[in-house]
Amino acid sequence: MRIIGGEYGSRVLAEFQGDSVRPTSDRAREALFNILGLRVRGARVLDLFAGSGALGLEAISRGASEAVFNDCAAASVGIVKKNIATLKAEARAKVYNLDFALCLQIVNAPFDFIFIDPPYRLDYGERALKLIVQKGLLAENGVAVLERDIPFAGEVAGLEKYDERKYGKAWLSFFRRKL
Repeated sequence: MRIIGGEYGSRVLAEFQGDSVRPTSDRAREALFNILGLRVRGARVLDLFAGSGALGLEAISRGASEAVFNDCAAASVGIVKKNIATLKAEARAKVYNLDFALCLQIVNAPFDFIFIDPPYRLDYGERALKLIVQKGLLAENGVAVLERDIPFAGEVAGLEKYDERKYGKAWLSFFRRKL
């Protein structure tokens, strides 16, 4: 796994051995950041189910001013911290080792981008989106991106799904605040 573009482009990241963690593929990450484009520059980012931290680190590489990483697994947090250190990105990164719901209670709003990539078998995506709305964590023009193995068919009060795309096994659903 590597950083796709920006300041740290082509830098290799530490990742998990085995199949206990499913990182977002390089192809899906590249497509995601092509969609988000230059809006990432100067953005505040929350990588809620960080895993290796690849999504948040890609955002930092492309100019995000700050990325907050969270994962409930200590092993994931260790890899995120190792990857942040490898890129020397400590000044723009903050890492939590919390349940996602607790993390959403304590982080400071607003975020320009919130990446929600829970384990597919634990469908926490809709619950996370509802908490994001309740806590007012998404900036006025912010985007929440949910990754799942199936399309998102539900509705979340206060958000509108404005785009959805499939990359390999991953479905990326894009949400913005209803105005």
